[in-house]
Amino acid sequence: MVGKGHPDQLLSESESAAIISDGLGREPLDQKRVLVLTPDCTRSGPMPMMFRLIAEHLLPRVQKLDFLIALGTHRQMDREAINGLYGITDADRKGKYHKVGLFNHQWENPETFWQAGVIGAEEMSKLSRGRIQESVSVSLNKLILDYDHLILYGPVFPHEVAGFSGGHKYLFPGIAGPEIINFTHWLGALLTSFEIIGRINTPTRAVIERAAQMVQVPRTGISSVVEGAEGISGLYAGPVLEAWSEAVALSMRTQIKWIDRPYRLVVSVMPEMYEDIWTGAKGMYKLEPVIADKGEVIIYAPHIREISYTHGRLLDQVGYHCRDYFVKQWDRFREFPGGVLAHSTHLRGRGSFENGVEQARIKVTLATAIPKERCEKLGLGYRDPATFNPKDYEDREDEGIKVIERAGEILYRLNSQREDGDGKG
Repeated sequence: MVGKGHPDQLLSESESAAIISDGLGREPLDQKRVLVLTPDCTRSGPMPMMFRLIAEHLLPRVQKLDFLIALGTHRQMDREAINGLYGITDADRKGKYHKVGLFNHQWENPETFWQAGVIGAEEMSKLSRGRIQESVSVSLNKLILDYDHLILYGPVFPHEVAGFSGGHKYLFPGIAGPEIINFTHWLGALLTSFEIIGRINTPTRAVIERAAQMVQVPRTGISSVVEGAEGISGLYAGPVLEAWSEAVALSMRTQIKWIDRPYRLVVSVMPEMYEDIWTGAKGMYKLEPVIADKGEVIIYAPHIREISYTHGRLLDQVGYHCRDYFVKQWDRFREFPGGVLAHSTHLRGRGSFENGVEQARIKVTLATAIPKERCEKLGLGYRDPATFNPKDYEDREDEGIKVIERAGEILYRLNSQREDGDGKG
């Protein structure tokens, strides 16, 4: 494994290029068919640079080079969006990258998948620490079977389902089938985002790593720790788990902010890369641990017009509720996809459901283009984005009020929540 990272400075492009060249140069890729898995547009980082560095290193060496966008269940990217993601033009596609195939993960098509195996109920009970005892089918995009080697590239962040994103998460849920996606997300919901996010050894990560053992196609990991849209503070290339672990160690130092006192109000200002609440809910996930009981988080995103472009219809039926609302009425909700229920609980946060009454720990309010009536039907608060100004709430930390610019990536936690092994902020 090769790599480099700094908690307080960025890597240059030449340093990144050297890590890519050295890391991939150690792999037996000459005349091989290689597929690179990457994130979609909902992840930060200099994707155009990484696309270019990986392609320029591999094209002279390999027999075939293609890229697959690990969408999970995000909506498909059109040609223009893919060009923007990778920083290329139609002329580039016809020119220097004419041999490179660029594909979406077709998660909504059942014919996409190949079954790698099944994790049995007894083993799943152990992996989930007793939370769920049922067998789960492990399926993946069968496109990977057409290649000799996989490269998993993506940034590592604190993550609400797995603890940290990246690594084999680009297989599961990145290019996975619905059963394993719904299972891991519902498992994360049972454990709660509050407890999982920013932790290394989580039951959901254990399930992901067990599922990855069923995939026999050789693979290399390229894991980055990014600063905003363009900067990289750490880059590691080598065996997937090793590269991911190095990135996690740096992410713990740079992407978790530890504070002493909770806020009564947080305004999460969401960047435009989050196009719906399904992705923009990270403005809640990353702040929930530092919001006081009976406090409020306001997700400010005037550009967001939809709850979910892929799951909105189901969310309109389910609404947003705490975990126990579903668990204690399981017969009513068991037929809904676990991933949908998980998103609902993650956005709503901790709460209780007793004697038919739901009590949320904090209030979640949307200041988006989603109408007031729909917000209220879903169980969320509403603020008119035309009259709500985040600047009115700046410089008021002494009042317990915090505005987070470009929210959704840095995790905030209280020092009182530290556990052994947690990084220093």
